[in-house]
Amino acid sequence: MKKIGVLTSGGDAPGMNAAIRSVVRTAIFKGFEVAGIKRGYQGLINGDIEDMTISSVGGIINRGGTILGTARSEHFKTEEGFKKALDILHIFKIEGLVVIGGDGSMKGAEKLSQAGFPAIGLPGTIDNDLGYTDFTIGFDTAVNTVLDAIGNIRDTSSSHERAMIIEVMGRNCGDIALYAGLAGGADGIIVPEEELDIDYLCERLIKGKNRGKQHNIILLSEGANITSKELIKLIEEKTGIESRISVLGYIQRGGTPTANDRILASKLGCRAVELLLEGKAGRAVGIKGYDIVDYKIDEALKMRDELDHDMFNLALMLS
Repeated sequence: MKKIGVLTSGGDAPGMNAAIRSVVRTAIFKGFEVAGIKRGYQGLINGDIEDMTISSVGGIINRGGTILGTARSEHFKTEEGFKKALDILHIFKIEGLVVIGGDGSMKGAEKLSQAGFPAIGLPGTIDNDLGYTDFTIGFDTAVNTVLDAIGNIRDTSSSHERAMIIEVMGRNCGDIALYAGLAGGADGIIVPEEELDIDYLCERLIKGKNRGKQHNIILLSEGANITSKELIKLIEEKTGIESRISVLGYIQRGGTPTANDRILASKLGCRAVELLLEGKAGRAVGIKGYDIVDYKIDEALKMRDELDHDMFNLALMLS
């Protein structure tokens, strides 16, 4: 193997650039040439590819987003699009591929490997919804972004003596809400994995108000089985406390990656190149405890992502 490619796919996540940097510099250090594929699998199909050097990734470890760009590609899922992607890889003499993205991106890497083309997947998503790894690239930064927002929103909540519902991303995984809620001292955390006891939540809000508390912060994960508007209506009906919604949205996907995300991305990117050098393919790289691990992609994607219920109960107790 003389030349490998790297692409980012799906939603962007802080730390993707650090992962690209690690892949490029590790590969060059080990004697590979490296091709950067722009705009994910769609860019691959279009042949939007350029050679990368050490200088190509200079000064990007601290930048959010992805210098390669990203996109979702329905065309890649078709037989025609997939065949064209393979053809392009051969035309550009790329012999292995590192894919950085979420579960959909991982499935693309698995499909390539099944077709005989070596590909490795790295977990790049703020949602932290891949069960085979403790943390995904971008998750820690997203949590810290939410924490900053909690601090700002708490000031307004105190001034107006309101309950503030902060809706955060995560799809069907409540980790962003849970980690940010615990670290930010939220009064309530609502996630898809736990059933909401609205009466218990309202009881805590009333007790807080009676002891002179001037603010209430509630973290709501976007995948929970209640909408923010429904939640506000119930809180106001049951407690009389005026409530407002703040949907953080895409602000969570941008920003300077934290030290944790930069380090995680650097470690995972290096390991991906090593796996290709070892002749391994169709592997998903992640972290368990302090150990860098890798599994077959199909096995990795079958591993259930479970909420840390002890952490959830701790947050409930401390609120």
